[in-house]
Amino acid sequence: MMHAQFDPAARQVLANAAVEAKTRKNLSWQQIAEAAGLSVAFTTAAVLGQHALPEQSAKSVAELLGLDEDAVMLLQAVPTRGSIPGGIPTDPTIYRFYEMLQVYGTTLKALVHEQFGDGIISAINFKLDVRKVADPEGGERAVITLDGKYLPTKPF
Repeated sequence: MMHAQFDPAARQVLANAAVEAKTRKNLSWQQIAEAAGLSVAFTTAAVLGQHALPEQSAKSVAELLGLDEDAVMLLQAVPTRGSIPGGIPTDPTIYRFYEMLQVYGTTLKALVHEQFGDGIISAINFKLDVRKVADPEGGERAVITLDGKYLPTKPF
């Protein structure tokens, strides 16, 4: 049976323990994702408290990280989503995404509505990919793909 979590505190404690175990065991998020049998983006988000893992994935992740049965149960619960407490984010990496949305948010909205109509891009039926590519001008670039299902507004 699927259970829902309403207080994110327990999930945050678990996320902290999981990250500590990941660091102690010198594991990558990719290795944890391989144990889960899921994508690296989804698995990372789940371990950090933003998604529920399927039972077998939760067991495999917990075993890899040395977490107990309570962790297995909690990893399967539907979390209270949202990992950035109120206000403007202060972490520089997260802030840059906030800044990107401040600059390009209205552009994205205008283009989505022009091409699709009135609706939203799902963050539930969603895929995320992060890749590092060479910059022709030197250095490296981050290519981030946000791939969400379009859900039209339905008048009622």
